[in-house]
Amino acid sequence: MPAPRRYPTDLTDEQWDLIKDLVPSPKPGGRHEMHSRREIVNAILYHSRTGCSWRMLPKDLPPWETVYWYFAAWRDDGTLEPLHEALRERVRRAR
Repeated sequence: MPAPRRYPTDLTDEQWDLIKDLVPSPKPGGRHEMHSRREIVNAILYHSRTGCSWRMLPKDLPPWETVYWYFAAWRDDGTLEPLHEALRERVRRAR
């Protein structure tokens, strides 16, 4: 069954399958993961598309502090660029 989409920016199952292996896994021995990586990516995409401030992310998304932490970490370690490129390439091929 497909994951429900709350916002137009939420990843489809096909999009998630395309990028899920590019998203870093939780580190072993770390804190228990409270939000799925997919939800974090959905929140980053929502922020990117809407241009809202981090603090104005909808309350049904993970907390803005958590989303921003992942965004900054993935931006700095180079994770975000391959994610965006994979999704852009999928759109190019679909045209």
